[in-house]
Amino acid sequence: MRPLRNILLALVAAFGLAAYGSLAAAQFNKARPRPTDADWSMLAKLPDFTGVWEQGGGGGNRGDAAGRGAGGRGDAAGRGDGAGRGDVAARGDAAARGDAGARGRGDAGARGAGRGRGRGGPSYTPEYLAKARPNVGDELSARCVPPGMPSSMDQPYPIEFILSPGKVTMLIEAYQQVRHIYTDGRPLPEDPEERFQGTSVGRWEGDTLVAETVGFSPNTYLPGGVPHSNKMKIVERMKLIGPETMTIETTVTDPEALAAPIVSTKTLQRHRTWTLAEYVCEENNRNTVDETGKATTPLDNPGGLPPVKK
Repeated sequence: MRPLRNILLALVAAFGLAAYGSLAAAQFNKARPRPTDADWSMLAKLPDFTGVWEQGGGGGNRGDAAGRGAGGRGDAAGRGDGAGRGDVAARGDAAARGDAGARGRGDAGARGAGRGRGRGGPSYTPEYLAKARPNVGDELSARCVPPGMPSSMDQPYPIEFILSPGKVTMLIEAYQQVRHIYTDGRPLPEDPEERFQGTSVGRWEGDTLVAETVGFSPNTYLPGGVPHSNKMKIVERMKLIGPETMTIETTVTDPEALAAPIVSTKTLQRHRTWTLAEYVCEENNRNTVDETGKATTPLDNPGGLPPVKK
């Protein structure tokens, strides 16, 4: 009878964990009251984050939404590849934007990778440093897997902020990603789902939006292709420092993977005439992966187009 008893105990334990997970999800996702007119009026008292923002304040070759597609970003075909991400001159930083891996998710030198507190770069625990996959950013990009937090906020593409009662929505042009920062007082989930963007809960501290994010997909990586644990947490402090300028201070902590927090600060410029362009990575994706798993861009057919029949 012992095997049967063990099976029954396992079923009870599994049911208990499932019930706990359902309860935690219900607590986080429980219905909130419909916003009132007063709730909408309160938005006018908050800092004006609305609009399209770009890190670094480039855009010299873009001007408006139409110009972005033609001059500032290359062309529609160039959207799907890491090497042809628009015009390097228009972006201003070849090292941080010229290839798929340098978009901030697998390259320690990528823009926004940050620094370990008190050091010149991220400081990892030996256990997790041994698991590093330096080319993982290239490999994932070749398969059109989007970068997750915190790298999704460091892409050389615009981000649109939309404020509504109890929530800040961020539309990230790169890979057409969406983030929700809930500011309605709900707590962080105790057992979050694993997502590329994680789950974000925010609060306003005066004129600063403080967002805490937990629960990340295992297909998101720290700088240098180092994996994270399920205890990673990201805290962002977003603040206007001018009418059209915002800073975001990001602190990444992980008691298992990081020996010290990774702290970085980026500056974003608002472009009030811009709209987000469509980004479909699967359409004419120029990145491929060879038999060794290394991401490459075939030069004999850089556009990735099918051969012309004669």
